[in-house]
Amino acid sequence: MTEHSVQFGSGSPETILDPLAPDLQAALDAARSLPAERRREAIAEVVRRDPRCLQAWADLAEQAADPVESYAYARVGYHRGLDALRAAGWRGSGHVRWEHEPNRGFLRSLHSLETAAGALGETDEQHRCALFLRQLDPAWGRRTP
Repeated sequence: MTEHSVQFGSGSPETILDPLAPDLQAALDAARSLPAERRREAIAEVVRRDPRCLQAWADLAEQAADPVESYAYARVGYHRGLDALRAAGWRGSGHVRWEHEPNRGFLRSLHSLETAAGALGETDEQHRCALFLRQLDPAWGRRTP
């Protein structure tokens, strides 16, 4: 059984996703440490092992040279992230902050989706993603992924 965290306090509730299982984190860390020419395939292997690994989808989106490929990876990471957030108790509003490491895969995918949408001239999508990032984490504009 996984334990998710939705924290309530003053203001909006805050959702914190579960951290990666230690063996999956180790596999992703190993993949990230490989030379560039082998890294993408190793990260794709992590996705094959667990298609819900938001961090791996974000890595693939960020490493893609082609904006169409980046958009596709980011879109999957974004939608998998929405599924994970809902499973964690998120109900469409509230904070999902960068300061919590497990949230970063989702936020990075959303940021990559924003960037790729802009590169493809899909400005409405780009603006929606930018707004959503700042709604999820009001400090987003003061940091870079």
